[in-house]
Amino acid sequence: MTKRKISPYLIIILSYLFVILIGAILFWLPFSTVDNQGLSVMESFFTATSAICVTGLSVIPNLGETLSVFGKIVLAILIEVGGLGFLTLAVFMFIVLGLKIGIAERFLMKEALNQNSARGVIRLIKAIILITLSIQFFGMLINLIVFLDGNTFFKALGLSAFHSISSFNNAGFDIFGFDNSMVNYGSNILLNINTMLLIVLGGIGFIVIYDVIDSIKKKDLKKLSRHTKVVLIVSLVLIISGMLLMKLSMYNQIGWLEALFQSITARTAGFSTIDISTVSPPAYMVLIFLMFVGASPTSTGGGIKTTTLFVLIATIISYARGKSPKIFSRKISQHSIFKAFSLTVFVIAYIVMISFLILLVEDGFGINETVFEVVSAFGTVGLSMGITSSLSPISQILISITMLFGRLGPLTVISIWNKNRIRESEEEDIKYIEEKIIIG
Repeated sequence: MTKRKISPYLIIILSYLFVILIGAILFWLPFSTVDNQGLSVMESFFTATSAICVTGLSVIPNLGETLSVFGKIVLAILIEVGGLGFLTLAVFMFIVLGLKIGIAERFLMKEALNQNSARGVIRLIKAIILITLSIQFFGMLINLIVFLDGNTFFKALGLSAFHSISSFNNAGFDIFGFDNSMVNYGSNILLNINTMLLIVLGGIGFIVIYDVIDSIKKKDLKKLSRHTKVVLIVSLVLIISGMLLMKLSMYNQIGWLEALFQSITARTAGFSTIDISTVSPPAYMVLIFLMFVGASPTSTGGGIKTTTLFVLIATIISYARGKSPKIFSRKISQHSIFKAFSLTVFVIAYIVMISFLILLVEDGFGINETVFEVVSAFGTVGLSMGITSSLSPISQILISITMLFGRLGPLTVISIWNKNRIRESEEEDIKYIEEKIIIG
C-alpha cells in the first residue's frame, strides 16, 4: 500500500484553523470578559480569526472595555502567533527543546516562509524570532513614555506591550478603551512615529529585515538581494505617493502627519487617526488600492504584496516597449509573471464574489462600505467604515473566511490541489503546440 502524502499547504491551513479553534474556545470562557459572561460563539470565532489573521476587524465596538486581563493576554498571544506563524513558533520550540528537525519539517517551513530552498531555514527561523522580539521590546519601551502619562505603571506597561505587538504584527487591534482607534492620539507625534516604524518593519517582511541586518554587518549594502531592493523601493514609493494622494484628496481635512499615518497603516495595519467613514471619494479609492496591494512576502501583512505589484507594472511597461521585463539586470521569469497575473485576477474575482454575497444577504449596506470591508479583510488591514459590528452571522463567516484567505495567501490555498508542485526550474514532460488566441 502506497503511503499518501499530505500537502504542506494543507498542513499550513490546518495549523491556522487549529489555533483559531483554541482561541475561540478561550474567548468563549466566562473569565475572558469583564462581565464574566464570555463572548458569544460567533464573537469568539470572529475575534480569534481576526487576531490569528492579524487583521483587526472586530464585531465588538470596544475591546478594551469588554475583554478582561485574561482576554487581552489571549488576544495578544493570538496576534503574535498569527504574525509569526504557528509552524514557525512550533519549529522554534523544537529547536529550544533540542529536538531533531527532519527533512519533512524543513520542507514544510520552506513553504510556510515562501523560500526557494530549505537550506538555512532553521537559521532563518532563529533570526526571525530574535528580530521580532527585539523590535517589539524596543517599541514597547517607546510606547511606555507615552502611556505613563495618566496611567498607573502596570496599566501603561500593558498598553505599551499590546500596542507594540499589534503594531509590528500589523494587526490593528487596540485596547485603549475608545471605539475610534487612535483618533484620540492623532496629535501625539512620538506614538504616531513609533507606531508607523513598527508597522513598516513588520510589513516589509522578515527576509528583508534579515538581509538588511546581514548586509550592515558585512558593511556592504550592495550585497542586498534583488528581492530586498524591490520591497524597499516599492514600499517607499507607496508610502510617499499614498501620503501625497491622501493629502490631495482631503485638502484641509487632514494634516501631513495624518496623511502619512493613513498611507502606512492602510497597507495592512488597520489603525486610524481619522474617521474612515468620513473620507472623501478620492481618498476612499486611495485606501482601497493601498489595502489591495498590502505588505510584502513573508511579512505580518496581507494583500497581493509589493513584489506582485512590481512584476505587474514591470511586465506592462516592458510589453508596451516590446521588451522582456527585467529586474536589476536580470530577466523576470515567466513563472513569476504568470503567478503575479493569476494571483491578481483571482483576488479581484474573489473580492467581487464575496462583496456580491454580502450585499445579497445584508439589507441596508451600500456597495462602498461593503467592498471596503471585504478588501480590508482580504488585505488583513482592519480598517472599516463602521459596518463590522452590524454584520449578520452569515456575513461574519464570509468576512472570517476572507481574512483567513488573505492571511494564508491565495497561492497557498490554490496549491492544495496542485499534486505535481512543479518548480520553476522543472518542465512538464509533455510539450504542446502553442496556439495564439486573439486578445483585446
